[in-house]
Amino acid sequence: MHLDLIKYPVITEKSYIGLFKNRQYTFDVDLRLTKTQIKKLFESLFEVTIIGINTQIPPRRRIRVGAKNGYRPQYKRVIVTLQEGQSIRLTGV
Repeated sequence: MHLDLIKYPVITEKSYIGLFKNRQYTFDVDLRLTKTQIKKLFESLFEVTIIGINTQIPPRRRIRVGAKNGYRPQYKRVIVTLQEGQSIRLTGV
């Protein structure tokens, strides 16, 4: 059930820079989660100590399929900063 709340890790050039310089991991999570819920979720799932959480809700992108217009699903982007010497193993990356 807890894994359903974390959609996927964000793998971009900017997220890799944050990972290697500041121990910051970037994930997309469910929109309804608060910062305290996110902290408890990551600490229980990955057994790490979180020292900072930054969140943002990016604007929705518009898409078009044929004659139909719509929007992509909305999500919350989370940047989690870990304590010195800890890491999260991203399998399949």
